[in-house]
Amino acid sequence: MIRELTLTDAFYLVLAIRWTIGLTLLALIGGGTIGLVIAAMGASRFKVLRGLAFGYVGTVQGIPLLGWLFTFYFGLSIWGYKLPPLVAATLGFSIYAGAFLGEIWRGALIAIPKTQWEAGLSIGLNYIEQLRHVIIPQAVRMAIAPTVGFVVQLIKNTSLAAVIGFVELTREGQLTTASTFQPFSVYLLVALMYFSLCYPLTQYSRVLERKRRVLH
Repeated sequence: MIRELTLTDAFYLVLAIRWTIGLTLLALIGGGTIGLVIAAMGASRFKVLRGLAFGYVGTVQGIPLLGWLFTFYFGLSIWGYKLPPLVAATLGFSIYAGAFLGEIWRGALIAIPKTQWEAGLSIGLNYIEQLRHVIIPQAVRMAIAPTVGFVVQLIKNTSLAAVIGFVELTREGQLTTASTFQPFSVYLLVALMYFSLCYPLTQYSRVLERKRRVLH
């Protein structure tokens, strides 16, 4: 039954934001863990580890995000593993985020000049101590801005979870549109809510980029 768009509908859209944020955080936890491993392997002195890291990044980035979501939600069900939408979405986004975060962080690690490694070695630091006290602190400062930029993309990409039935902001917008038949008004509200999440992060990323240029 078609009805008018009400404040209650807007309230439910606002509530759905918590699932968008929650999925983003879960993807960052899972993807961050994978990304750390990929970054360490990609910056390793061992060719085999670098090859594995590049292979992972190339494979994940070469497959659309929807492909990973379909694999975990529909594909695994063929083998008898029916995952809930939240679990399937978390796995898909974690693998996706791991590749991009790993590449961002690897780039930050290898961007540190070799003279920094040599300086650490000259004062008697071993490899782990060089990473901990010299390399990683500098790499973190370099990686913050692009990482924040990726988080913005990740927030917007969570809308794809709607295709597997996960009720985040976009899916709630679809459900509201189906009952009110006012797609323009509903999706305008949805767009404004995404904007309210992403714009502050985008501005923060730009501030970090400017600070980084000043430091250099």
